[in-house]
Amino acid sequence: MTKYDLIVVGGGFSGVCASLAASRQGLKTLLIERSNCLGGTASGGLVIPFMPNETKINGKITSLSGGIFKEIHKELEKRSALRYESFSEEDLKLILNRKVKESGVEVLYHGTLSSVNKNGAKISSISVLTIEGTLEFEAEYFIDATGNAQLAYLANLPFNLGRYEDNLCQPMTLSFRVGGVNEKSFFDGFETLNQQYKISQSKGEISNPRENILVFKTPREGILHFNSTRVVRKNPTSAHELTEAEFIAREQVFELYDFMKKHGKGLENSYVLSTGLEIGIRESRKIVGEYTLTQKECVECKKFDDKIALCNYDIDIHNPEGTGTSHHYFKDGEYYEIPYRCLIPKDTDNILAVGRCISCDHGAQASLRIMPVVATIGEAGGYAISIAKKAGTSTKNVDTKKLQELLIQGGMFLE
Repeated sequence: MTKYDLIVVGGGFSGVCASLAASRQGLKTLLIERSNCLGGTASGGLVIPFMPNETKINGKITSLSGGIFKEIHKELEKRSALRYESFSEEDLKLILNRKVKESGVEVLYHGTLSSVNKNGAKISSISVLTIEGTLEFEAEYFIDATGNAQLAYLANLPFNLGRYEDNLCQPMTLSFRVGGVNEKSFFDGFETLNQQYKISQSKGEISNPRENILVFKTPREGILHFNSTRVVRKNPTSAHELTEAEFIAREQVFELYDFMKKHGKGLENSYVLSTGLEIGIRESRKIVGEYTLTQKECVECKKFDDKIALCNYDIDIHNPEGTGTSHHYFKDGEYYEIPYRCLIPKDTDNILAVGRCISCDHGAQASLRIMPVVATIGEAGGYAISIAKKAGTSTKNVDTKKLQELLIQGGMFLE
């Protein structure tokens, strides 16, 4: 059995960036992904666009997510696969494949984590279900980039689910695409369509509790992206409830499409082009870490000595119980910092969590869950493991000054 320096479980933006950062620092790295491509919800879930994570500092627009995320962004631009920050997921899959291959990351597709073996405060190996059966993989360090904190959960580490008061998570959404659209005509009538949506909803003709129709342009003219289904009060970590959510969401897709074709403009020759391979999960398990970032600290733009990422995306909470979406927008020059300690599960020595499952509360997670930010968190996690490996120490004892230096060298803004 091959032993790795680092095994990363989960091939979304955070897992890819963690793997690239570690491998570029010389670590023998294995990236395990349960689907057939990298990109996570961006590829399998059809989630677009890139939400903004930038602000004006000293009169200049400054990106708060540089580094590897910026590399990927530039590659999409080169391929003309980006419009209005919406991107082609097919180009993204190719770009990420090439990047991990060039950086020497070993990738295993179609691998589902099934169990975790621990020795005290350390994970020693993991078991992965594959087409060959169950395979076991050993490593000195591990990163949980599953989004659902699946590695931490199977290691029996503490976690929180959704809101503290009732464990409800933000709603799940199945994204879908509509092709054959006359975009100008559609958007000319969009305000009227949204008004009619509310009227039909009030009459009980629309079962979807979302308060409006959310639509984005895609890189391809005539294809629109809808992020408008809303499944509430279902537990995304329950296999049975997740299945129920998929059934509900698919009904909502066609309910909404039929409504739009009846009342909207520019859809005369349209058709449902595609739906996500799986429903999009905004929130599920979050580890209990050495530090827990709170919504209050985000609003106060709190700063930390061990910062590893910056964020000013709005605190965007889709109502876990039904209709409505609440926001807290940051002013120009405002942002909060995410401390490294949020990546370290309590009482562990050789594991980090990256992405949306880091240690934070419901409100903080509603802001930091976007792709540019989780990419930055993932990159920091990969560098942190490289520092721990070279120093022969635990994840708790990483020199965060060295970590910040590596992030800055990689093109990250950390004022």
